[in-house]
Amino acid sequence: MKKKIIIFVIGGILIFLIAALVLFDLNKGDSKEEKRQKITLAEVTHSIFYAPQYVAIEQGYFEEVGIDVELILTSGADKVTAAVLSKDADIGFCGSEGTIYVYNGGEKDYLKTFAQLTQKDGSFLVSREKIKDFKLEDLEGKTVLGGRAGGMPEMTLEYALKKNGIDPKKDVEIDTSVDFAAMGGAFIGGQGDFVTLFEPNALELEKEGYGYVVASIGELGGIVPYTSYSARISFIEENEELINNFTKAIQKGIDYVHNHTDEEVAKAIIDQFPDTSLEDIAKVVKRYRDIDAWPKTTDFSEDSFNHLQDIMIDNGAIDKKVPYDKLMYRG
Repeated sequence: MKKKIIIFVIGGILIFLIAALVLFDLNKGDSKEEKRQKITLAEVTHSIFYAPQYVAIEQGYFEEVGIDVELILTSGADKVTAAVLSKDADIGFCGSEGTIYVYNGGEKDYLKTFAQLTQKDGSFLVSREKIKDFKLEDLEGKTVLGGRAGGMPEMTLEYALKKNGIDPKKDVEIDTSVDFAAMGGAFIGGQGDFVTLFEPNALELEKEGYGYVVASIGELGGIVPYTSYSARISFIEENEELINNFTKAIQKGIDYVHNHTDEEVAKAIIDQFPDTSLEDIAKVVKRYRDIDAWPKTTDFSEDSFNHLQDIMIDNGAIDKKVPYDKLMYRG
């Protein structure tokens, strides 16, 4: 009888200890979540072009450094910067020109860039007609849906045309009246002879028989500091550790993309693109890899920043350059 009582007591103690350990582990997990800082990230568009960012999200790189990211779609760089300035978003992800416009607008709590994700234009030129051996001269006398005037896609297109001896004001009609997010639909509806689209939109339009991808604007335009992360100077000053950790997570995403195959990258980000097949995602990753769209590091060099402003001045978007130190945060 005593033996049975002892066994019963020991069993009860073991059950209690196991339950306590489970509760402790659950509480430990909760405390880890509580310690993670939640931030809202406004992205200019949702594209495979930004594969390193989605890798960082899906592989848990942000969580590793104590950050929970809420990703919101805010179509257009002007809307991204507006969301950050109004505090609807903590960090903005868009064309690097956005911070320059905000600074020139006289905003006191202006935006500073702290990391770069892409180094070339991510849009592809889609033609309504099939063109064998496409040349930029094929655009002469035609209408191109090019995005918002003064936005990086439109400015890079003009830059590429000028580099190849074509006057974008006289030789080609660049239609900037169509909202960035509506360009594909407008083209399908019959507007324009060509349209510039990000992926996977360009591939999807091609597969549906509405057009043909004839060129990469990124390949034509060369190295341009294209999309980057920025935040209000007050937010950066109050959250320097978070900004530095955010940058570390993005760097890991960039490293992953450079060190893994197109198929592996596609598998890593497929949950971000549920309506696109694994095969198509891998094709698009290859397209971007082939044009060297992603830099090796998040560093935004002074030379790149000045080159960006040269393009903007040439486009007539700004009159003079803003000093590098004014708009760059180096943690």
